[in-house]
Amino acid sequence: MLSVGGILKKAREKKGLTINQIEKELRIREKFLKAIEENNWSFINSKIYIEGIIKNYSNILDLDSNKITAFFRREYEVNEEIKFKRKVSSKYLTPETKKMAVVGLVIICLFFVIYFGYQVKIYLSPPKLTIIEPKTEAFKRVDKIKIIGKTDKEAAITIFGERVYQNREGVFYYDFPLRLGKNEFVVELVGANGKKIIIKKEYLRKE
Repeated sequence: MLSVGGILKKAREKKGLTINQIEKELRIREKFLKAIEENNWSFINSKIYIEGIIKNYSNILDLDSNKITAFFRREYEVNEEIKFKRKVSSKYLTPETKKMAVVGLVIICLFFVIYFGYQVKIYLSPPKLTIIEPKTEAFKRVDKIKIIGKTDKEAAITIFGERVYQNREGVFYYDFPLRLGKNEFVVELVGANGKKIIIKKEYLRKE
């Protein structure tokens, strides 16, 4: 797609005119005319001055000056918008800001890596068991104790071959008979991931 400068240059060459001839005709320095043909608007500070040159240049080349200047205004505005965005970007994305952004990104990535690793660890680990009651492990003249434990809600609990069910909070209850001496309490837990663990705990009954 041709630019304003490209249109003027193509029309000039089609008429067989040189920049030097245009310079003499318009009495505008050659370096300004070259800047116009190269769309180097920054070479000339004044937008009005550029528009004036383009209008006169178009008339000499028998081009519709109104269309060419209108085309220039649109092109100039787009160019200014790009320059503004670059300026804003360079202003806010200073080396310090970029450094902070990189550090923030690294922290976020580390957070997700740690979180993902934690979730994987949980998934691959067998269920845990917490004995809530009884608090002590030794008893006198007690034939039976009520064991209250807590585990994962999805875990399958088996105690001495008997399937025991926990409530919505993962809490289960079991009446454990005690004989004189040491009594081994054995719980088998199977998690939702299929991982199994056997937990043993001793309770002592004294006379």
